[in-house]
Amino acid sequence: MDNNVTRYNVQLYIYDLSRGMARSLSPIMLGKQLDGIWHTAIVAYGEEFFYGGEGISSCPPGGTMLGPPDTVVELGETEVTDEIFMEYLSSLGESTYRGDRYRLFEHNCNTFTNEVAQFMTGNSIPSHITDLPSEILSTPFGQILRPILDSIHIAPPGGNVINRGRNA
Repeated sequence: MDNNVTRYNVQLYIYDLSRGMARSLSPIMLGKQLDGIWHTAIVAYGEEFFYGGEGISSCPPGGTMLGPPDTVVELGETEVTDEIFMEYLSSLGESTYRGDRYRLFEHNCNTFTNEVAQFMTGNSIPSHITDLPSEILSTPFGQILRPILDSIHIAPPGGNVINRGRNA
């Protein structure tokens, strides 16, 4: 084992887009308790990386208009260098995670952070986050709201788009 290999810390920043309203309103509207409407980002190499309707973006940690995260989860360490990571993100931004491929329920910030977390650390993000869309869509009210919610493209202001890749 090479002891000279540099390891980088990888964190998951978790934001509740509802600012606590999901916890109080979900039992009434959905008939089940939701603790939040989750937006997630990967923090590594001193930057926060996230996916939204504009594509893959970055900013200083906590630097979007969402402010500081509600929760920080330590995902582990990676030996992936920042140079390789940026090449990886650029590739994702030209293909799988272009802005025009964003879908609130099927292909969103949480699918992005889950894929990136697995690439960097071998670990997934918490399942209560990745399972949220199916939790909502399993309710009658979720099915009624789906056409409206499908048209929403969340892109927290304050980030710099890494690769627009819209015409790839």
